[in-house]
Amino acid sequence: MRISARADYAIRVLLELAADTTRPITCEAVASTQDIPARFIKAVLRDLRQAGLVRSQRGCEGGYWLARAAAEITVRDAVVAVDGEFLSVRGEPRPALAYHGTAAGLAPFWSEVESGLDAILRATTLADLLTDAAADRVAT
Repeated sequence: MRISARADYAIRVLLELAADTTRPITCEAVASTQDIPARFIKAVLRDLRQAGLVRSQRGCEGGYWLARAAAEITVRDAVVAVDGEFLSVRGEPRPALAYHGTAAGLAPFWSEVESGLDAILRATTLADLLTDAAADRVAT
């Protein structure tokens, strides 16, 4: 499995915004804190805004902040916002896969992998990541 740079950046951007909800945060501030190129952050923030995960404010006091509480935004929300559905095999979406003969069991296997990954990503919120609750969940 491969997590794209866009998905990683999206989660990191959302965590920065979740860590300080008292004011909007600029792209430049997030870029500096997270060591992410600002040009990528702008594209990621556009996708996050279109998905309804962040809000923006223009002007000298402008920037971005979460559109919902950190406890209401899952890691899956972030991944899907920037990458779309997340499991593909050979670049094809999982439902489109067809196997024959001895490989016929692969289709339900990939379905189980997708379900397991989906469950973890849906169960982990930004708030969990900020409080290390996600680490506790994975350890059990």
